[in-house]
Amino acid sequence: MHSDPSRSGSVNSRGSPPGPRRYVFVLVDNFTLLSFSAAIECLRIANRMAGGALYEWSVIGDSEDVIACSAGSRFQLDGPLSELGRDDTVLLCGGIEIQQAATKKMLSWLRREARRGLKMGGLCTASYLLARAGLLDGKRATIHWENHDSFAEEFPEVNLTKSVFTVDGTRMTTAGGTSSIDLMLNLIAQDHDEKLANAVADQLIYSSIRTDQDTQRLSVPTRIGVRHPKLSQVIQMMEGNIEEPISPATLARDAGMSTRQLERLFRRYLSRSPKRYYMELRLQKARNLLMQTDMTVINVALACGFSSPSHFSKCYRAHYNTTPYRERGSHASRHVL
Repeated sequence: MHSDPSRSGSVNSRGSPPGPRRYVFVLVDNFTLLSFSAAIECLRIANRMAGGALYEWSVIGDSEDVIACSAGSRFQLDGPLSELGRDDTVLLCGGIEIQQAATKKMLSWLRREARRGLKMGGLCTASYLLARAGLLDGKRATIHWENHDSFAEEFPEVNLTKSVFTVDGTRMTTAGGTSSIDLMLNLIAQDHDEKLANAVADQLIYSSIRTDQDTQRLSVPTRIGVRHPKLSQVIQMMEGNIEEPISPATLARDAGMSTRQLERLFRRYLSRSPKRYYMELRLQKARNLLMQTDMTVINVALACGFSSPSHFSKCYRAHYNTTPYRERGSHASRHVL
């Protein structure tokens, strides 16, 4: 168990009696170090700023005693998965290849602790574990944008958002990276006050605290490096209509221009036709689904707007220099023990 008090017996700004809130971080293989460290540092700094033990924490996992993050660094666990205190808050720390962490032992433990009424959160891709355990059904949740497509396909009963973080009742989820900071600052402000949360942000040199209304990805103009309102509008329409692609003529009409003007706009700023750009978006989603889900190649094709599996395979090979079937096979082989 860890804490960072300098004076015990202090009272928080809302007059609550002393008694640290306890967080239990659950690390899984290949967890993202940034998401974990960002969250735990907020607690440490809150204790330091308050001059007392407002928070304490422990680190456990579905492992013997050591677990590695995606960067390769190894961490000593405080203990295995076990029954926790009823007032504990669980924060699962996910990362790459999160599907491999959804073991029977992990899912059973999550369901058991959830039945006991514990608050639970998923940092980065750990939202997947909560969803697999059935703990996000009917709730708002978020996950890292790279896993958004596969998550939406596998868990239609979850109200998936593109927010930086979400809090829905006793369930919390974040998009990964620095979004852990935003969630923890939000929780610190709820537990104590915004003054303490702002003091923690100051110590972190974190000048812009985001809310659950902020989205996780950069704006379209920032991502493509071009600030053109009509181009951004068309790309947003494309990104929102992958399963049922919109024709260039319809895209142009909805953006208030001719098809020829649309062609010139894409050629000038993106050096490709609208049709080519749209195809690349669809193929990118297809690759994510092939790598992150167990969906059949045919269903992946349909989810990305291809009515013909042969046409999908031809386009995929032309873009990635391999077939969807080989892509799926090579990815599966990397997980053989």
